[in-house]
Amino acid sequence: MNLGNPLNQACHAYPADAALNDVKQPDWNVLWKAKLASRAALPRDAAYWDGRARSFAKATETGYRDQLLALMKPEPDWTVLDMGCGSGTLAVPLAGQVACVTAVDFSSEMIDVLCRRCAKEGISNIKTIHGSWEDDWGKLGIGTYDTVIASRSLVVDDLQSAILKLDAAANKRAYIITMSGDGPHDRGLFDAIGRPHETGADYIYYYNLLYQLGIRAQVSFIEEIRNRTYESHEDALATLELMFGDLTAREKEKMAGYVRRHLIPSGGAWMYSYSQLIQWAVMWWEKEQA
Repeated sequence: MNLGNPLNQACHAYPADAALNDVKQPDWNVLWKAKLASRAALPRDAAYWDGRARSFAKATETGYRDQLLALMKPEPDWTVLDMGCGSGTLAVPLAGQVACVTAVDFSSEMIDVLCRRCAKEGISNIKTIHGSWEDDWGKLGIGTYDTVIASRSLVVDDLQSAILKLDAAANKRAYIITMSGDGPHDRGLFDAIGRPHETGADYIYYYNLLYQLGIRAQVSFIEEIRNRTYESHEDALATLELMFGDLTAREKEKMAGYVRRHLIPSGGAWMYSYSQLIQWAVMWWEKEQA
């Protein structure tokens, strides 16, 4: 499913108190920053993702992965940058379809998980770099590639700066994948502990900022049905507590009750008694060839 011009759908949906350069032409980087600032503080640093590396290593997201790769249609001679690679959800399968992949993440634990996967599966064409969006990419030696990807990893304070870095690293094509609507957030979990669920800054902020930067991106949507498995109730609670970051004692009690009610045994593990339908927006653009 492609969109013609989402700019027309969103121009009037910005905070009234946000700083604007011009009422008729809002600065979408400013609106992005305002949206982030308006939400409750969520952990986004390397330490947080280090803590989630173990659960990411166990997760299988074949629906997301397969649909995205089918949309991308990788070519054997491609060089690829996977920025914010995590534990290798895309880097590992891409390695078997392209010439080489450079995988970058600011979580050293995620990089370690990816390296162990490469060793186990005999993959030799993935190069890893420990680095972030905010780092000097020249000093990191990131370089340029045929295709660059930011798969659910582009959540930074200065979105415009990050997009420009990604665009500069692409010789042929660039991809940004981010949530649409609620994305992976489970409203049931928020309701269970009595917290309001605030919709995040979804794809429309990215698309409109790309438009403002003169980048005419194409947009498609992919959907996945997700129901992650856990080793035990304790494992599920530990994962949820890490995800929320700052649960009070009362909230932990409510969360434990929710887990007891909804986790069911499945193939020697545990999973929720319901599934989530998650929608992701895939935005990509071609680079003009000299």
